[in-house]
Amino acid sequence: MEGGVAEADVSAFRECLSLSWKNPYVLRLAFSAGIGGFLFGYDTGVISGALLYIRDDFKEVDRKTWLQEAIVSMALAGAIIGASVGGWINDRFGRKKSIVLADTLFFIGSIVMATAINPAILIVGRVFVGLGVGMASMASPLYISEASPTKVRGALVSLNGFLITGGQFLSYVINLAFTSAPGTWRLMLGVAAVPALIQIILMALLPESPRWLFRKGKEEEAKEILRRIYPPQEVEDEIYALKESVEMEVREASASDKVSIMKLVKTKTVRRGLYAGMGLQIFQQFVGINTVMYYSPTIVQLAGFASNRVALLLSLVTAGLNALGSILSIYFIDKTGRRKLLLFSLCGVVASLVVLTVVFHETTSHSPMVSTIETSHFNNTCPDYSTTMNPAEWDCMTCLKASPECGFCASKANKLLPGACLISNDTTEDQCHKEERLWYTRGCPSKYGWLALIGLALYIIFFSPGMGTVPWVVNSEIYPLRYRGICGGIASTSNWVSNLIVAQSFLSLTQAIGTSSTFMIFIFITVAAIIFVIIFVPETKGLPIEEVENMLERRSLNFKFWQTSPDSSDVPNQKHQSV
Repeated sequence: MEGGVAEADVSAFRECLSLSWKNPYVLRLAFSAGIGGFLFGYDTGVISGALLYIRDDFKEVDRKTWLQEAIVSMALAGAIIGASVGGWINDRFGRKKSIVLADTLFFIGSIVMATAINPAILIVGRVFVGLGVGMASMASPLYISEASPTKVRGALVSLNGFLITGGQFLSYVINLAFTSAPGTWRLMLGVAAVPALIQIILMALLPESPRWLFRKGKEEEAKEILRRIYPPQEVEDEIYALKESVEMEVREASASDKVSIMKLVKTKTVRRGLYAGMGLQIFQQFVGINTVMYYSPTIVQLAGFASNRVALLLSLVTAGLNALGSILSIYFIDKTGRRKLLLFSLCGVVASLVVLTVVFHETTSHSPMVSTIETSHFNNTCPDYSTTMNPAEWDCMTCLKASPECGFCASKANKLLPGACLISNDTTEDQCHKEERLWYTRGCPSKYGWLALIGLALYIIFFSPGMGTVPWVVNSEIYPLRYRGICGGIASTSNWVSNLIVAQSFLSLTQAIGTSSTFMIFIFITVAAIIFVIIFVPETKGLPIEEVENMLERRSLNFKFWQTSPDSSDVPNQKHQSV
């Protein structure tokens, strides 16, 4: 094995499950800190459903794509700032205080969003929530990683990923439950204040990270926590290894300048860690996951499902599959390794994106025609259709793309038959529904809609166990202790910047070049991600955190990945003192 650490006889997954009765304290630490991941996931999922109803309440949001993207993206802008300062706060004040501060910001943002009287105030609330999510996105997995036994570190950090997807799933359940309640979207967004408050209370009862305490000279406090985390036969070795690691780091710090970007770049182990950590975070977003999570109901509507409720119900299925994939990750991440899981995940994502690209191309090119007779049945024809020189060539997609003020009322007999192109407003929608017709403003009726759902489901099934959780696990363990906070902050910031770019551009791209071409772009990016993982990402499975730095020092970048070359796994096995 890479790094010379013998593989555990019992799988990390079974070892993790056994903690529930052997040492429930470790699981309590992991779950309590993991609520930060839950908040991250809940906000990602809840905005996708709330957006459908925000558009109904604020008509300017419905008519302006950039406002919809702003409501989603301002949380990401806040997350970029939160992740940027989060590294410094983590190193200066500790992991625990960082998580509590993140919860406080999230709590304030949830209240502001729930009471917003216009889109501007709603966006302010989104920024506060983003600040909290950005800080929590790096503080939670870092805390879990530093408070976990080596054997189950990957599985427990994956719990954070599971709670992210669990938060997304619960957000869709709540979205669906509140579809008929007054103030629908306000309840959806406001209820997020509850888990934030719960985590503040739970974190007050938990200790600081033992590694951070060692770094700050609080050795006795750190040793006491380690004795509660590790079995008696292992704890002294772990204390010795951690003490040695911190002392070496302190000596290095006293003999060198302050940490700077140039210092990080010039330090080989840190630079190689950042290649892998930042690259994985960037590709996690650019393969398109949060277009699926933020806009999942909208994508379902683009596939030809008109009802808000139906869109939310079908999106609930994708969120459930996402949570299931995270459970699979907990089992496989310490069994198969980080790298293999990433490559399997990305290959499946490519196949899924091919399905989505083909389906949306067929949906767009075979939408129902617009009938002059059906349109004249109503008194509010779309102005663009009234003035066109070639009405016989218009289909549903032509109608919807002509203007944000146009909508398509499907045929009463069969939604795939020619329908009416009308002005998009509440009156027209009500008239259409009274005649038991379906009303479309986002996508068109299609016989291929179910294939789009299969494509979305496959995408989630392949993405979640690998690219969904592994980047966070790798970033929690790949950096030397002294640089872990700042490097984690840089990697998290790159994740949120990428997230912002994708979320801010997705709807505009679908309008400009079409949904199928947008998904095709994601295919090319995913192929690039596969090549990146092969070249830059090392395997950290089973390595104590103190050994990861030595592995990065020995490992060379695998540029000629098609050739068989000696890997660091060829280094003669040596038993590390902390195992």
